[in-house]
Amino acid sequence: MSLARNTKQGRLTLPSVMSMSLAVLLMLTALLMPTNVNAQAKVGTTGAQFLELGVSARSMGMAEAFTAVADDITAVYCNPAGLVNLYGYEAAFTLVQLPADVNYSFAAIGFPLESVGGVLGIGFYGLNSGDMIERTYERGTIDGTGRTFSWKDYALSVSYGRYLTDRFSVGISVKYIGQYTHEYSASGWAADIGTNYDTGFRGFKIAMSISNFGPDMTFINNSFPLPINFKFGGAINVIEQENHLVTFAAEGSHPSDNLEKYNAGLEYTFKERFSLRGGSRFNYDEDGFTAGGGIRVPLGEDNEIRFDYAYQDFGVLTEVHRFTMSMAF
Repeated sequence: MSLARNTKQGRLTLPSVMSMSLAVLLMLTALLMPTNVNAQAKVGTTGAQFLELGVSARSMGMAEAFTAVADDITAVYCNPAGLVNLYGYEAAFTLVQLPADVNYSFAAIGFPLESVGGVLGIGFYGLNSGDMIERTYERGTIDGTGRTFSWKDYALSVSYGRYLTDRFSVGISVKYIGQYTHEYSASGWAADIGTNYDTGFRGFKIAMSISNFGPDMTFINNSFPLPINFKFGGAINVIEQENHLVTFAAEGSHPSDNLEKYNAGLEYTFKERFSLRGGSRFNYDEDGFTAGGGIRVPLGEDNEIRFDYAYQDFGVLTEVHRFTMSMAF
């Protein structure tokens, strides 16, 4: 099944895996410990911020500690190296309800390339502000100029992931980015690169990714950089039983326009059908706690459909809801 986890046997011995696991867990623990450093955030210095909103209800339910977990089609956003976990066609659609009636959507499809090996993924991202009243210095009243306008962001990505060894995978995404309002627009491109290493011990994975790496974009006469972000994380199954699976994931990120951020989350799965998730995001401006759940419905030997939901506490901006439907066929 395309949503199943990879169970290939590796060559590492158990003692070496345990030593590596302990070392990485200690590193992750140190990474997640808040520290007082003399650093200055560069808030407001990058554009195309919609690229950082997150596209997966499952991922957000775990506070986006998902770089090492990514094993479905949403890997085109989280970590393209995770695409290797698709063993058939898989598609997903996400709707995100943001504050101020702003809508954000995501759609993707992925499939293995049997002739050349690896997995190909295609993703589409779209943000629409809805109609807003146009106001100027001369007409700053409630009615404004009597005209309305909207802001729209789009991105189209093509991703590819494959194994380099039986446990180490790499992936890359290339995306076209467009932003539009009135008669003005901006466009550009960016790339994501990711890696994932499966130790073979209790599903313990180590992963990293760098996203939105590309040249500056220009809007009217002003240039601005993209929101580059580096992430490093790990995930491990803390409970592995016939009907119960609990996965813990943690990661840290270093965005180009802000201070370091830290995420940690849990996912509990019962009989591979029902899931509950929770997590927390640290060193963010507003949001922190996240929660969610999902249900998987088999439709045959190799077909299934999954529904996921995530709640995100957004501080003074109240909350954000995400809904994802994915299909394997």
